[in-house]
Amino acid sequence: MGVQPVWPHGAAPVQGRRRAVSTDHLTRLQQVLRDEAGALTTLADRLDDAFALAVTWMHECKGRVVTCGVGKSGHIAAKASATLSSTGTPSVFMHAAEAVHGDLGMVTAQDLVLVYTYSGETDELVRLFPSFRQIGARVITMTGRRQSSAAHLADLVLDVNVEREVCPHNLAPTTSTTAMLAVSDALAVAVMEARNFRPEDFAKFHPAGALGRRLTLRVADTMRTGDDLAIVGETTPLLEAMGVITRAGSGGACVVDQAGRLTGFVSDGDLRRFFLSGKDARTAATKDAMSPSPSTIEQDMLAFEALEVFQNHPRKIGEMPVVYHERPIGLLVLKDLLRAGLV
Repeated sequence: MGVQPVWPHGAAPVQGRRRAVSTDHLTRLQQVLRDEAGALTTLADRLDDAFALAVTWMHECKGRVVTCGVGKSGHIAAKASATLSSTGTPSVFMHAAEAVHGDLGMVTAQDLVLVYTYSGETDELVRLFPSFRQIGARVITMTGRRQSSAAHLADLVLDVNVEREVCPHNLAPTTSTTAMLAVSDALAVAVMEARNFRPEDFAKFHPAGALGRRLTLRVADTMRTGDDLAIVGETTPLLEAMGVITRAGSGGACVVDQAGRLTGFVSDGDLRRFFLSGKDARTAATKDAMSPSPSTIEQDMLAFEALEVFQNHPRKIGEMPVVYHERPIGLLVLKDLLRAGLV
């Protein structure tokens, strides 16, 4: 038997005690989330016309929305800027401490400045307002105190006051920063709807990762063409068709009539079934082994939608001909879609 650990008196990890502590923590976690959710509900019920006007200003802004903050509010401001930029509203975050050392140069008269300060008295932010005025930029202050300096100096005030922080000492910014973040998201969503921002627009700003590929990659971008596309005639000898498939390195070939129209598809599975039937491959034509009227797909379809076609197909197929005016122009292969990182 191995060496047993020596625990301080009363500190042994009793299973029952672990469960009790875990339950206490879970109860507290649930209460914190309920308290913050309640604060957001209260805030939503008392939004005023200032928030609607903020959406209008942001939508009509000819320059950029410059979010500005410091400390915890600064982190929220930075995230708000990132959300705006990714949803079609040009935006940049300016750290208040860096602003007074030259970063104010990024602000122009065409910009809209959105200041984040829950107390409304943060010195690094308050002393920026004269410069904003001199530049000629509009300023919105998001704050928890309507009577603060930052509120009085702004062109528009967004009151995000909460009754108290969920911090047990009512000190650490918790509920207040949640309120700021939620309002920022609400503003971004309202502005993107005003812009009629579409999934296609979203994809332009998210080219990397599965999200971008799902929204931008089309069948034409992934289908096999040229030497990688096997096409044979209906009367092509079956053994010759097998050679064409092998050289293309695909799992099958598109079968066409004399006019070049797709009439069938012969896959590896079709070939195996033909050989197992006992028929003579030496005298057979491709049409003797092909599957007639195969499922097809169009080149303009999103690759992600094409993947769903494969997944929902009643038969487990691995390839589909891509057709244009009834003629095969490519071959879409399931393995290629999976390698493209669409899932």
